[in-house]
Amino acid sequence: MLNITSEEIINQICDKIEAQKADILSTYNASKSNIGYFYIDDLLSVEIVKACFEVFPNKEDMRCLNTIREYKYVSAQMDRHNPLLEKVIYAFQDERVVTLIGDICKIETLYADNSLYAGGLSLMANQNFLNPHLDNSHDAERERWRVLNLLYYVTPNWELKNGGHLELWPNGPKNNPIVVESKFNRLVVMATHDTSWHSVNKVNSEEASRCCISNYYFSPDSLKETDKFHVTKYRGRPEETFKNIILDADAKLRMLVRKVFKKGVRKNPHIYKKEQES
Repeated sequence: MLNITSEEIINQICDKIEAQKADILSTYNASKSNIGYFYIDDLLSVEIVKACFEVFPNKEDMRCLNTIREYKYVSAQMDRHNPLLEKVIYAFQDERVVTLIGDICKIETLYADNSLYAGGLSLMANQNFLNPHLDNSHDAERERWRVLNLLYYVTPNWELKNGGHLELWPNGPKNNPIVVESKFNRLVVMATHDTSWHSVNKVNSEEASRCCISNYYFSPDSLKETDKFHVTKYRGRPEETFKNIILDADAKLRMLVRKVFKKGVRKNPHIYKKEQES
């Protein structure tokens, strides 16, 4: 197993952000009127990222989400997986990293999520997909706004032809998306609010899977004045007219349930249940 400390990982992330701060600030500012985003390539040493991929759990050891909305594999229970993956996930939650990203995105008060609510690990194999959607607006307790999504890709030699790439829909899911490739050793940071539609196009590779380490950041305040509480809303792609009708009705029904049951009818199982909390 690779012998590296959390501090070394954190330092590498901070150094890379500092070195590219001017460029990523420019990218975020140019895009923030729609969906603010930026990405950083070659974030960590190749040795670390290849090691992350090598110890990434198999899909059989993850939870499968297979519905009309999405088809992928996820896990937030980090103590079931190699400790290196937990080190990398929580490096993004270090105060220094959170502060640097908050400065770039001009978010004064920003919190990482120790429980990994809807974050953690995701794997997308052949034919997996994620339809256009808006992320749930809040944390599990409905106390803080979800404001940033951090996606870190660790599959070596992942190419455009493989699919499994992030799509941003700044003009809504009826128009054309911006495709942000899920390149090896790339960190993508995107804003989440009431118009930040995004998706992942279908994976077209039988040889490898797209592996991602993800975090969400939360804040006491929403990014936009128009933001209101909402559940995760899915839509069909522009050509998926019938699916869009079904997903629209699905979102309205789930929103109605949440108006009655403020925290839902059951707890979201996708959190890190640490030993002392089990």
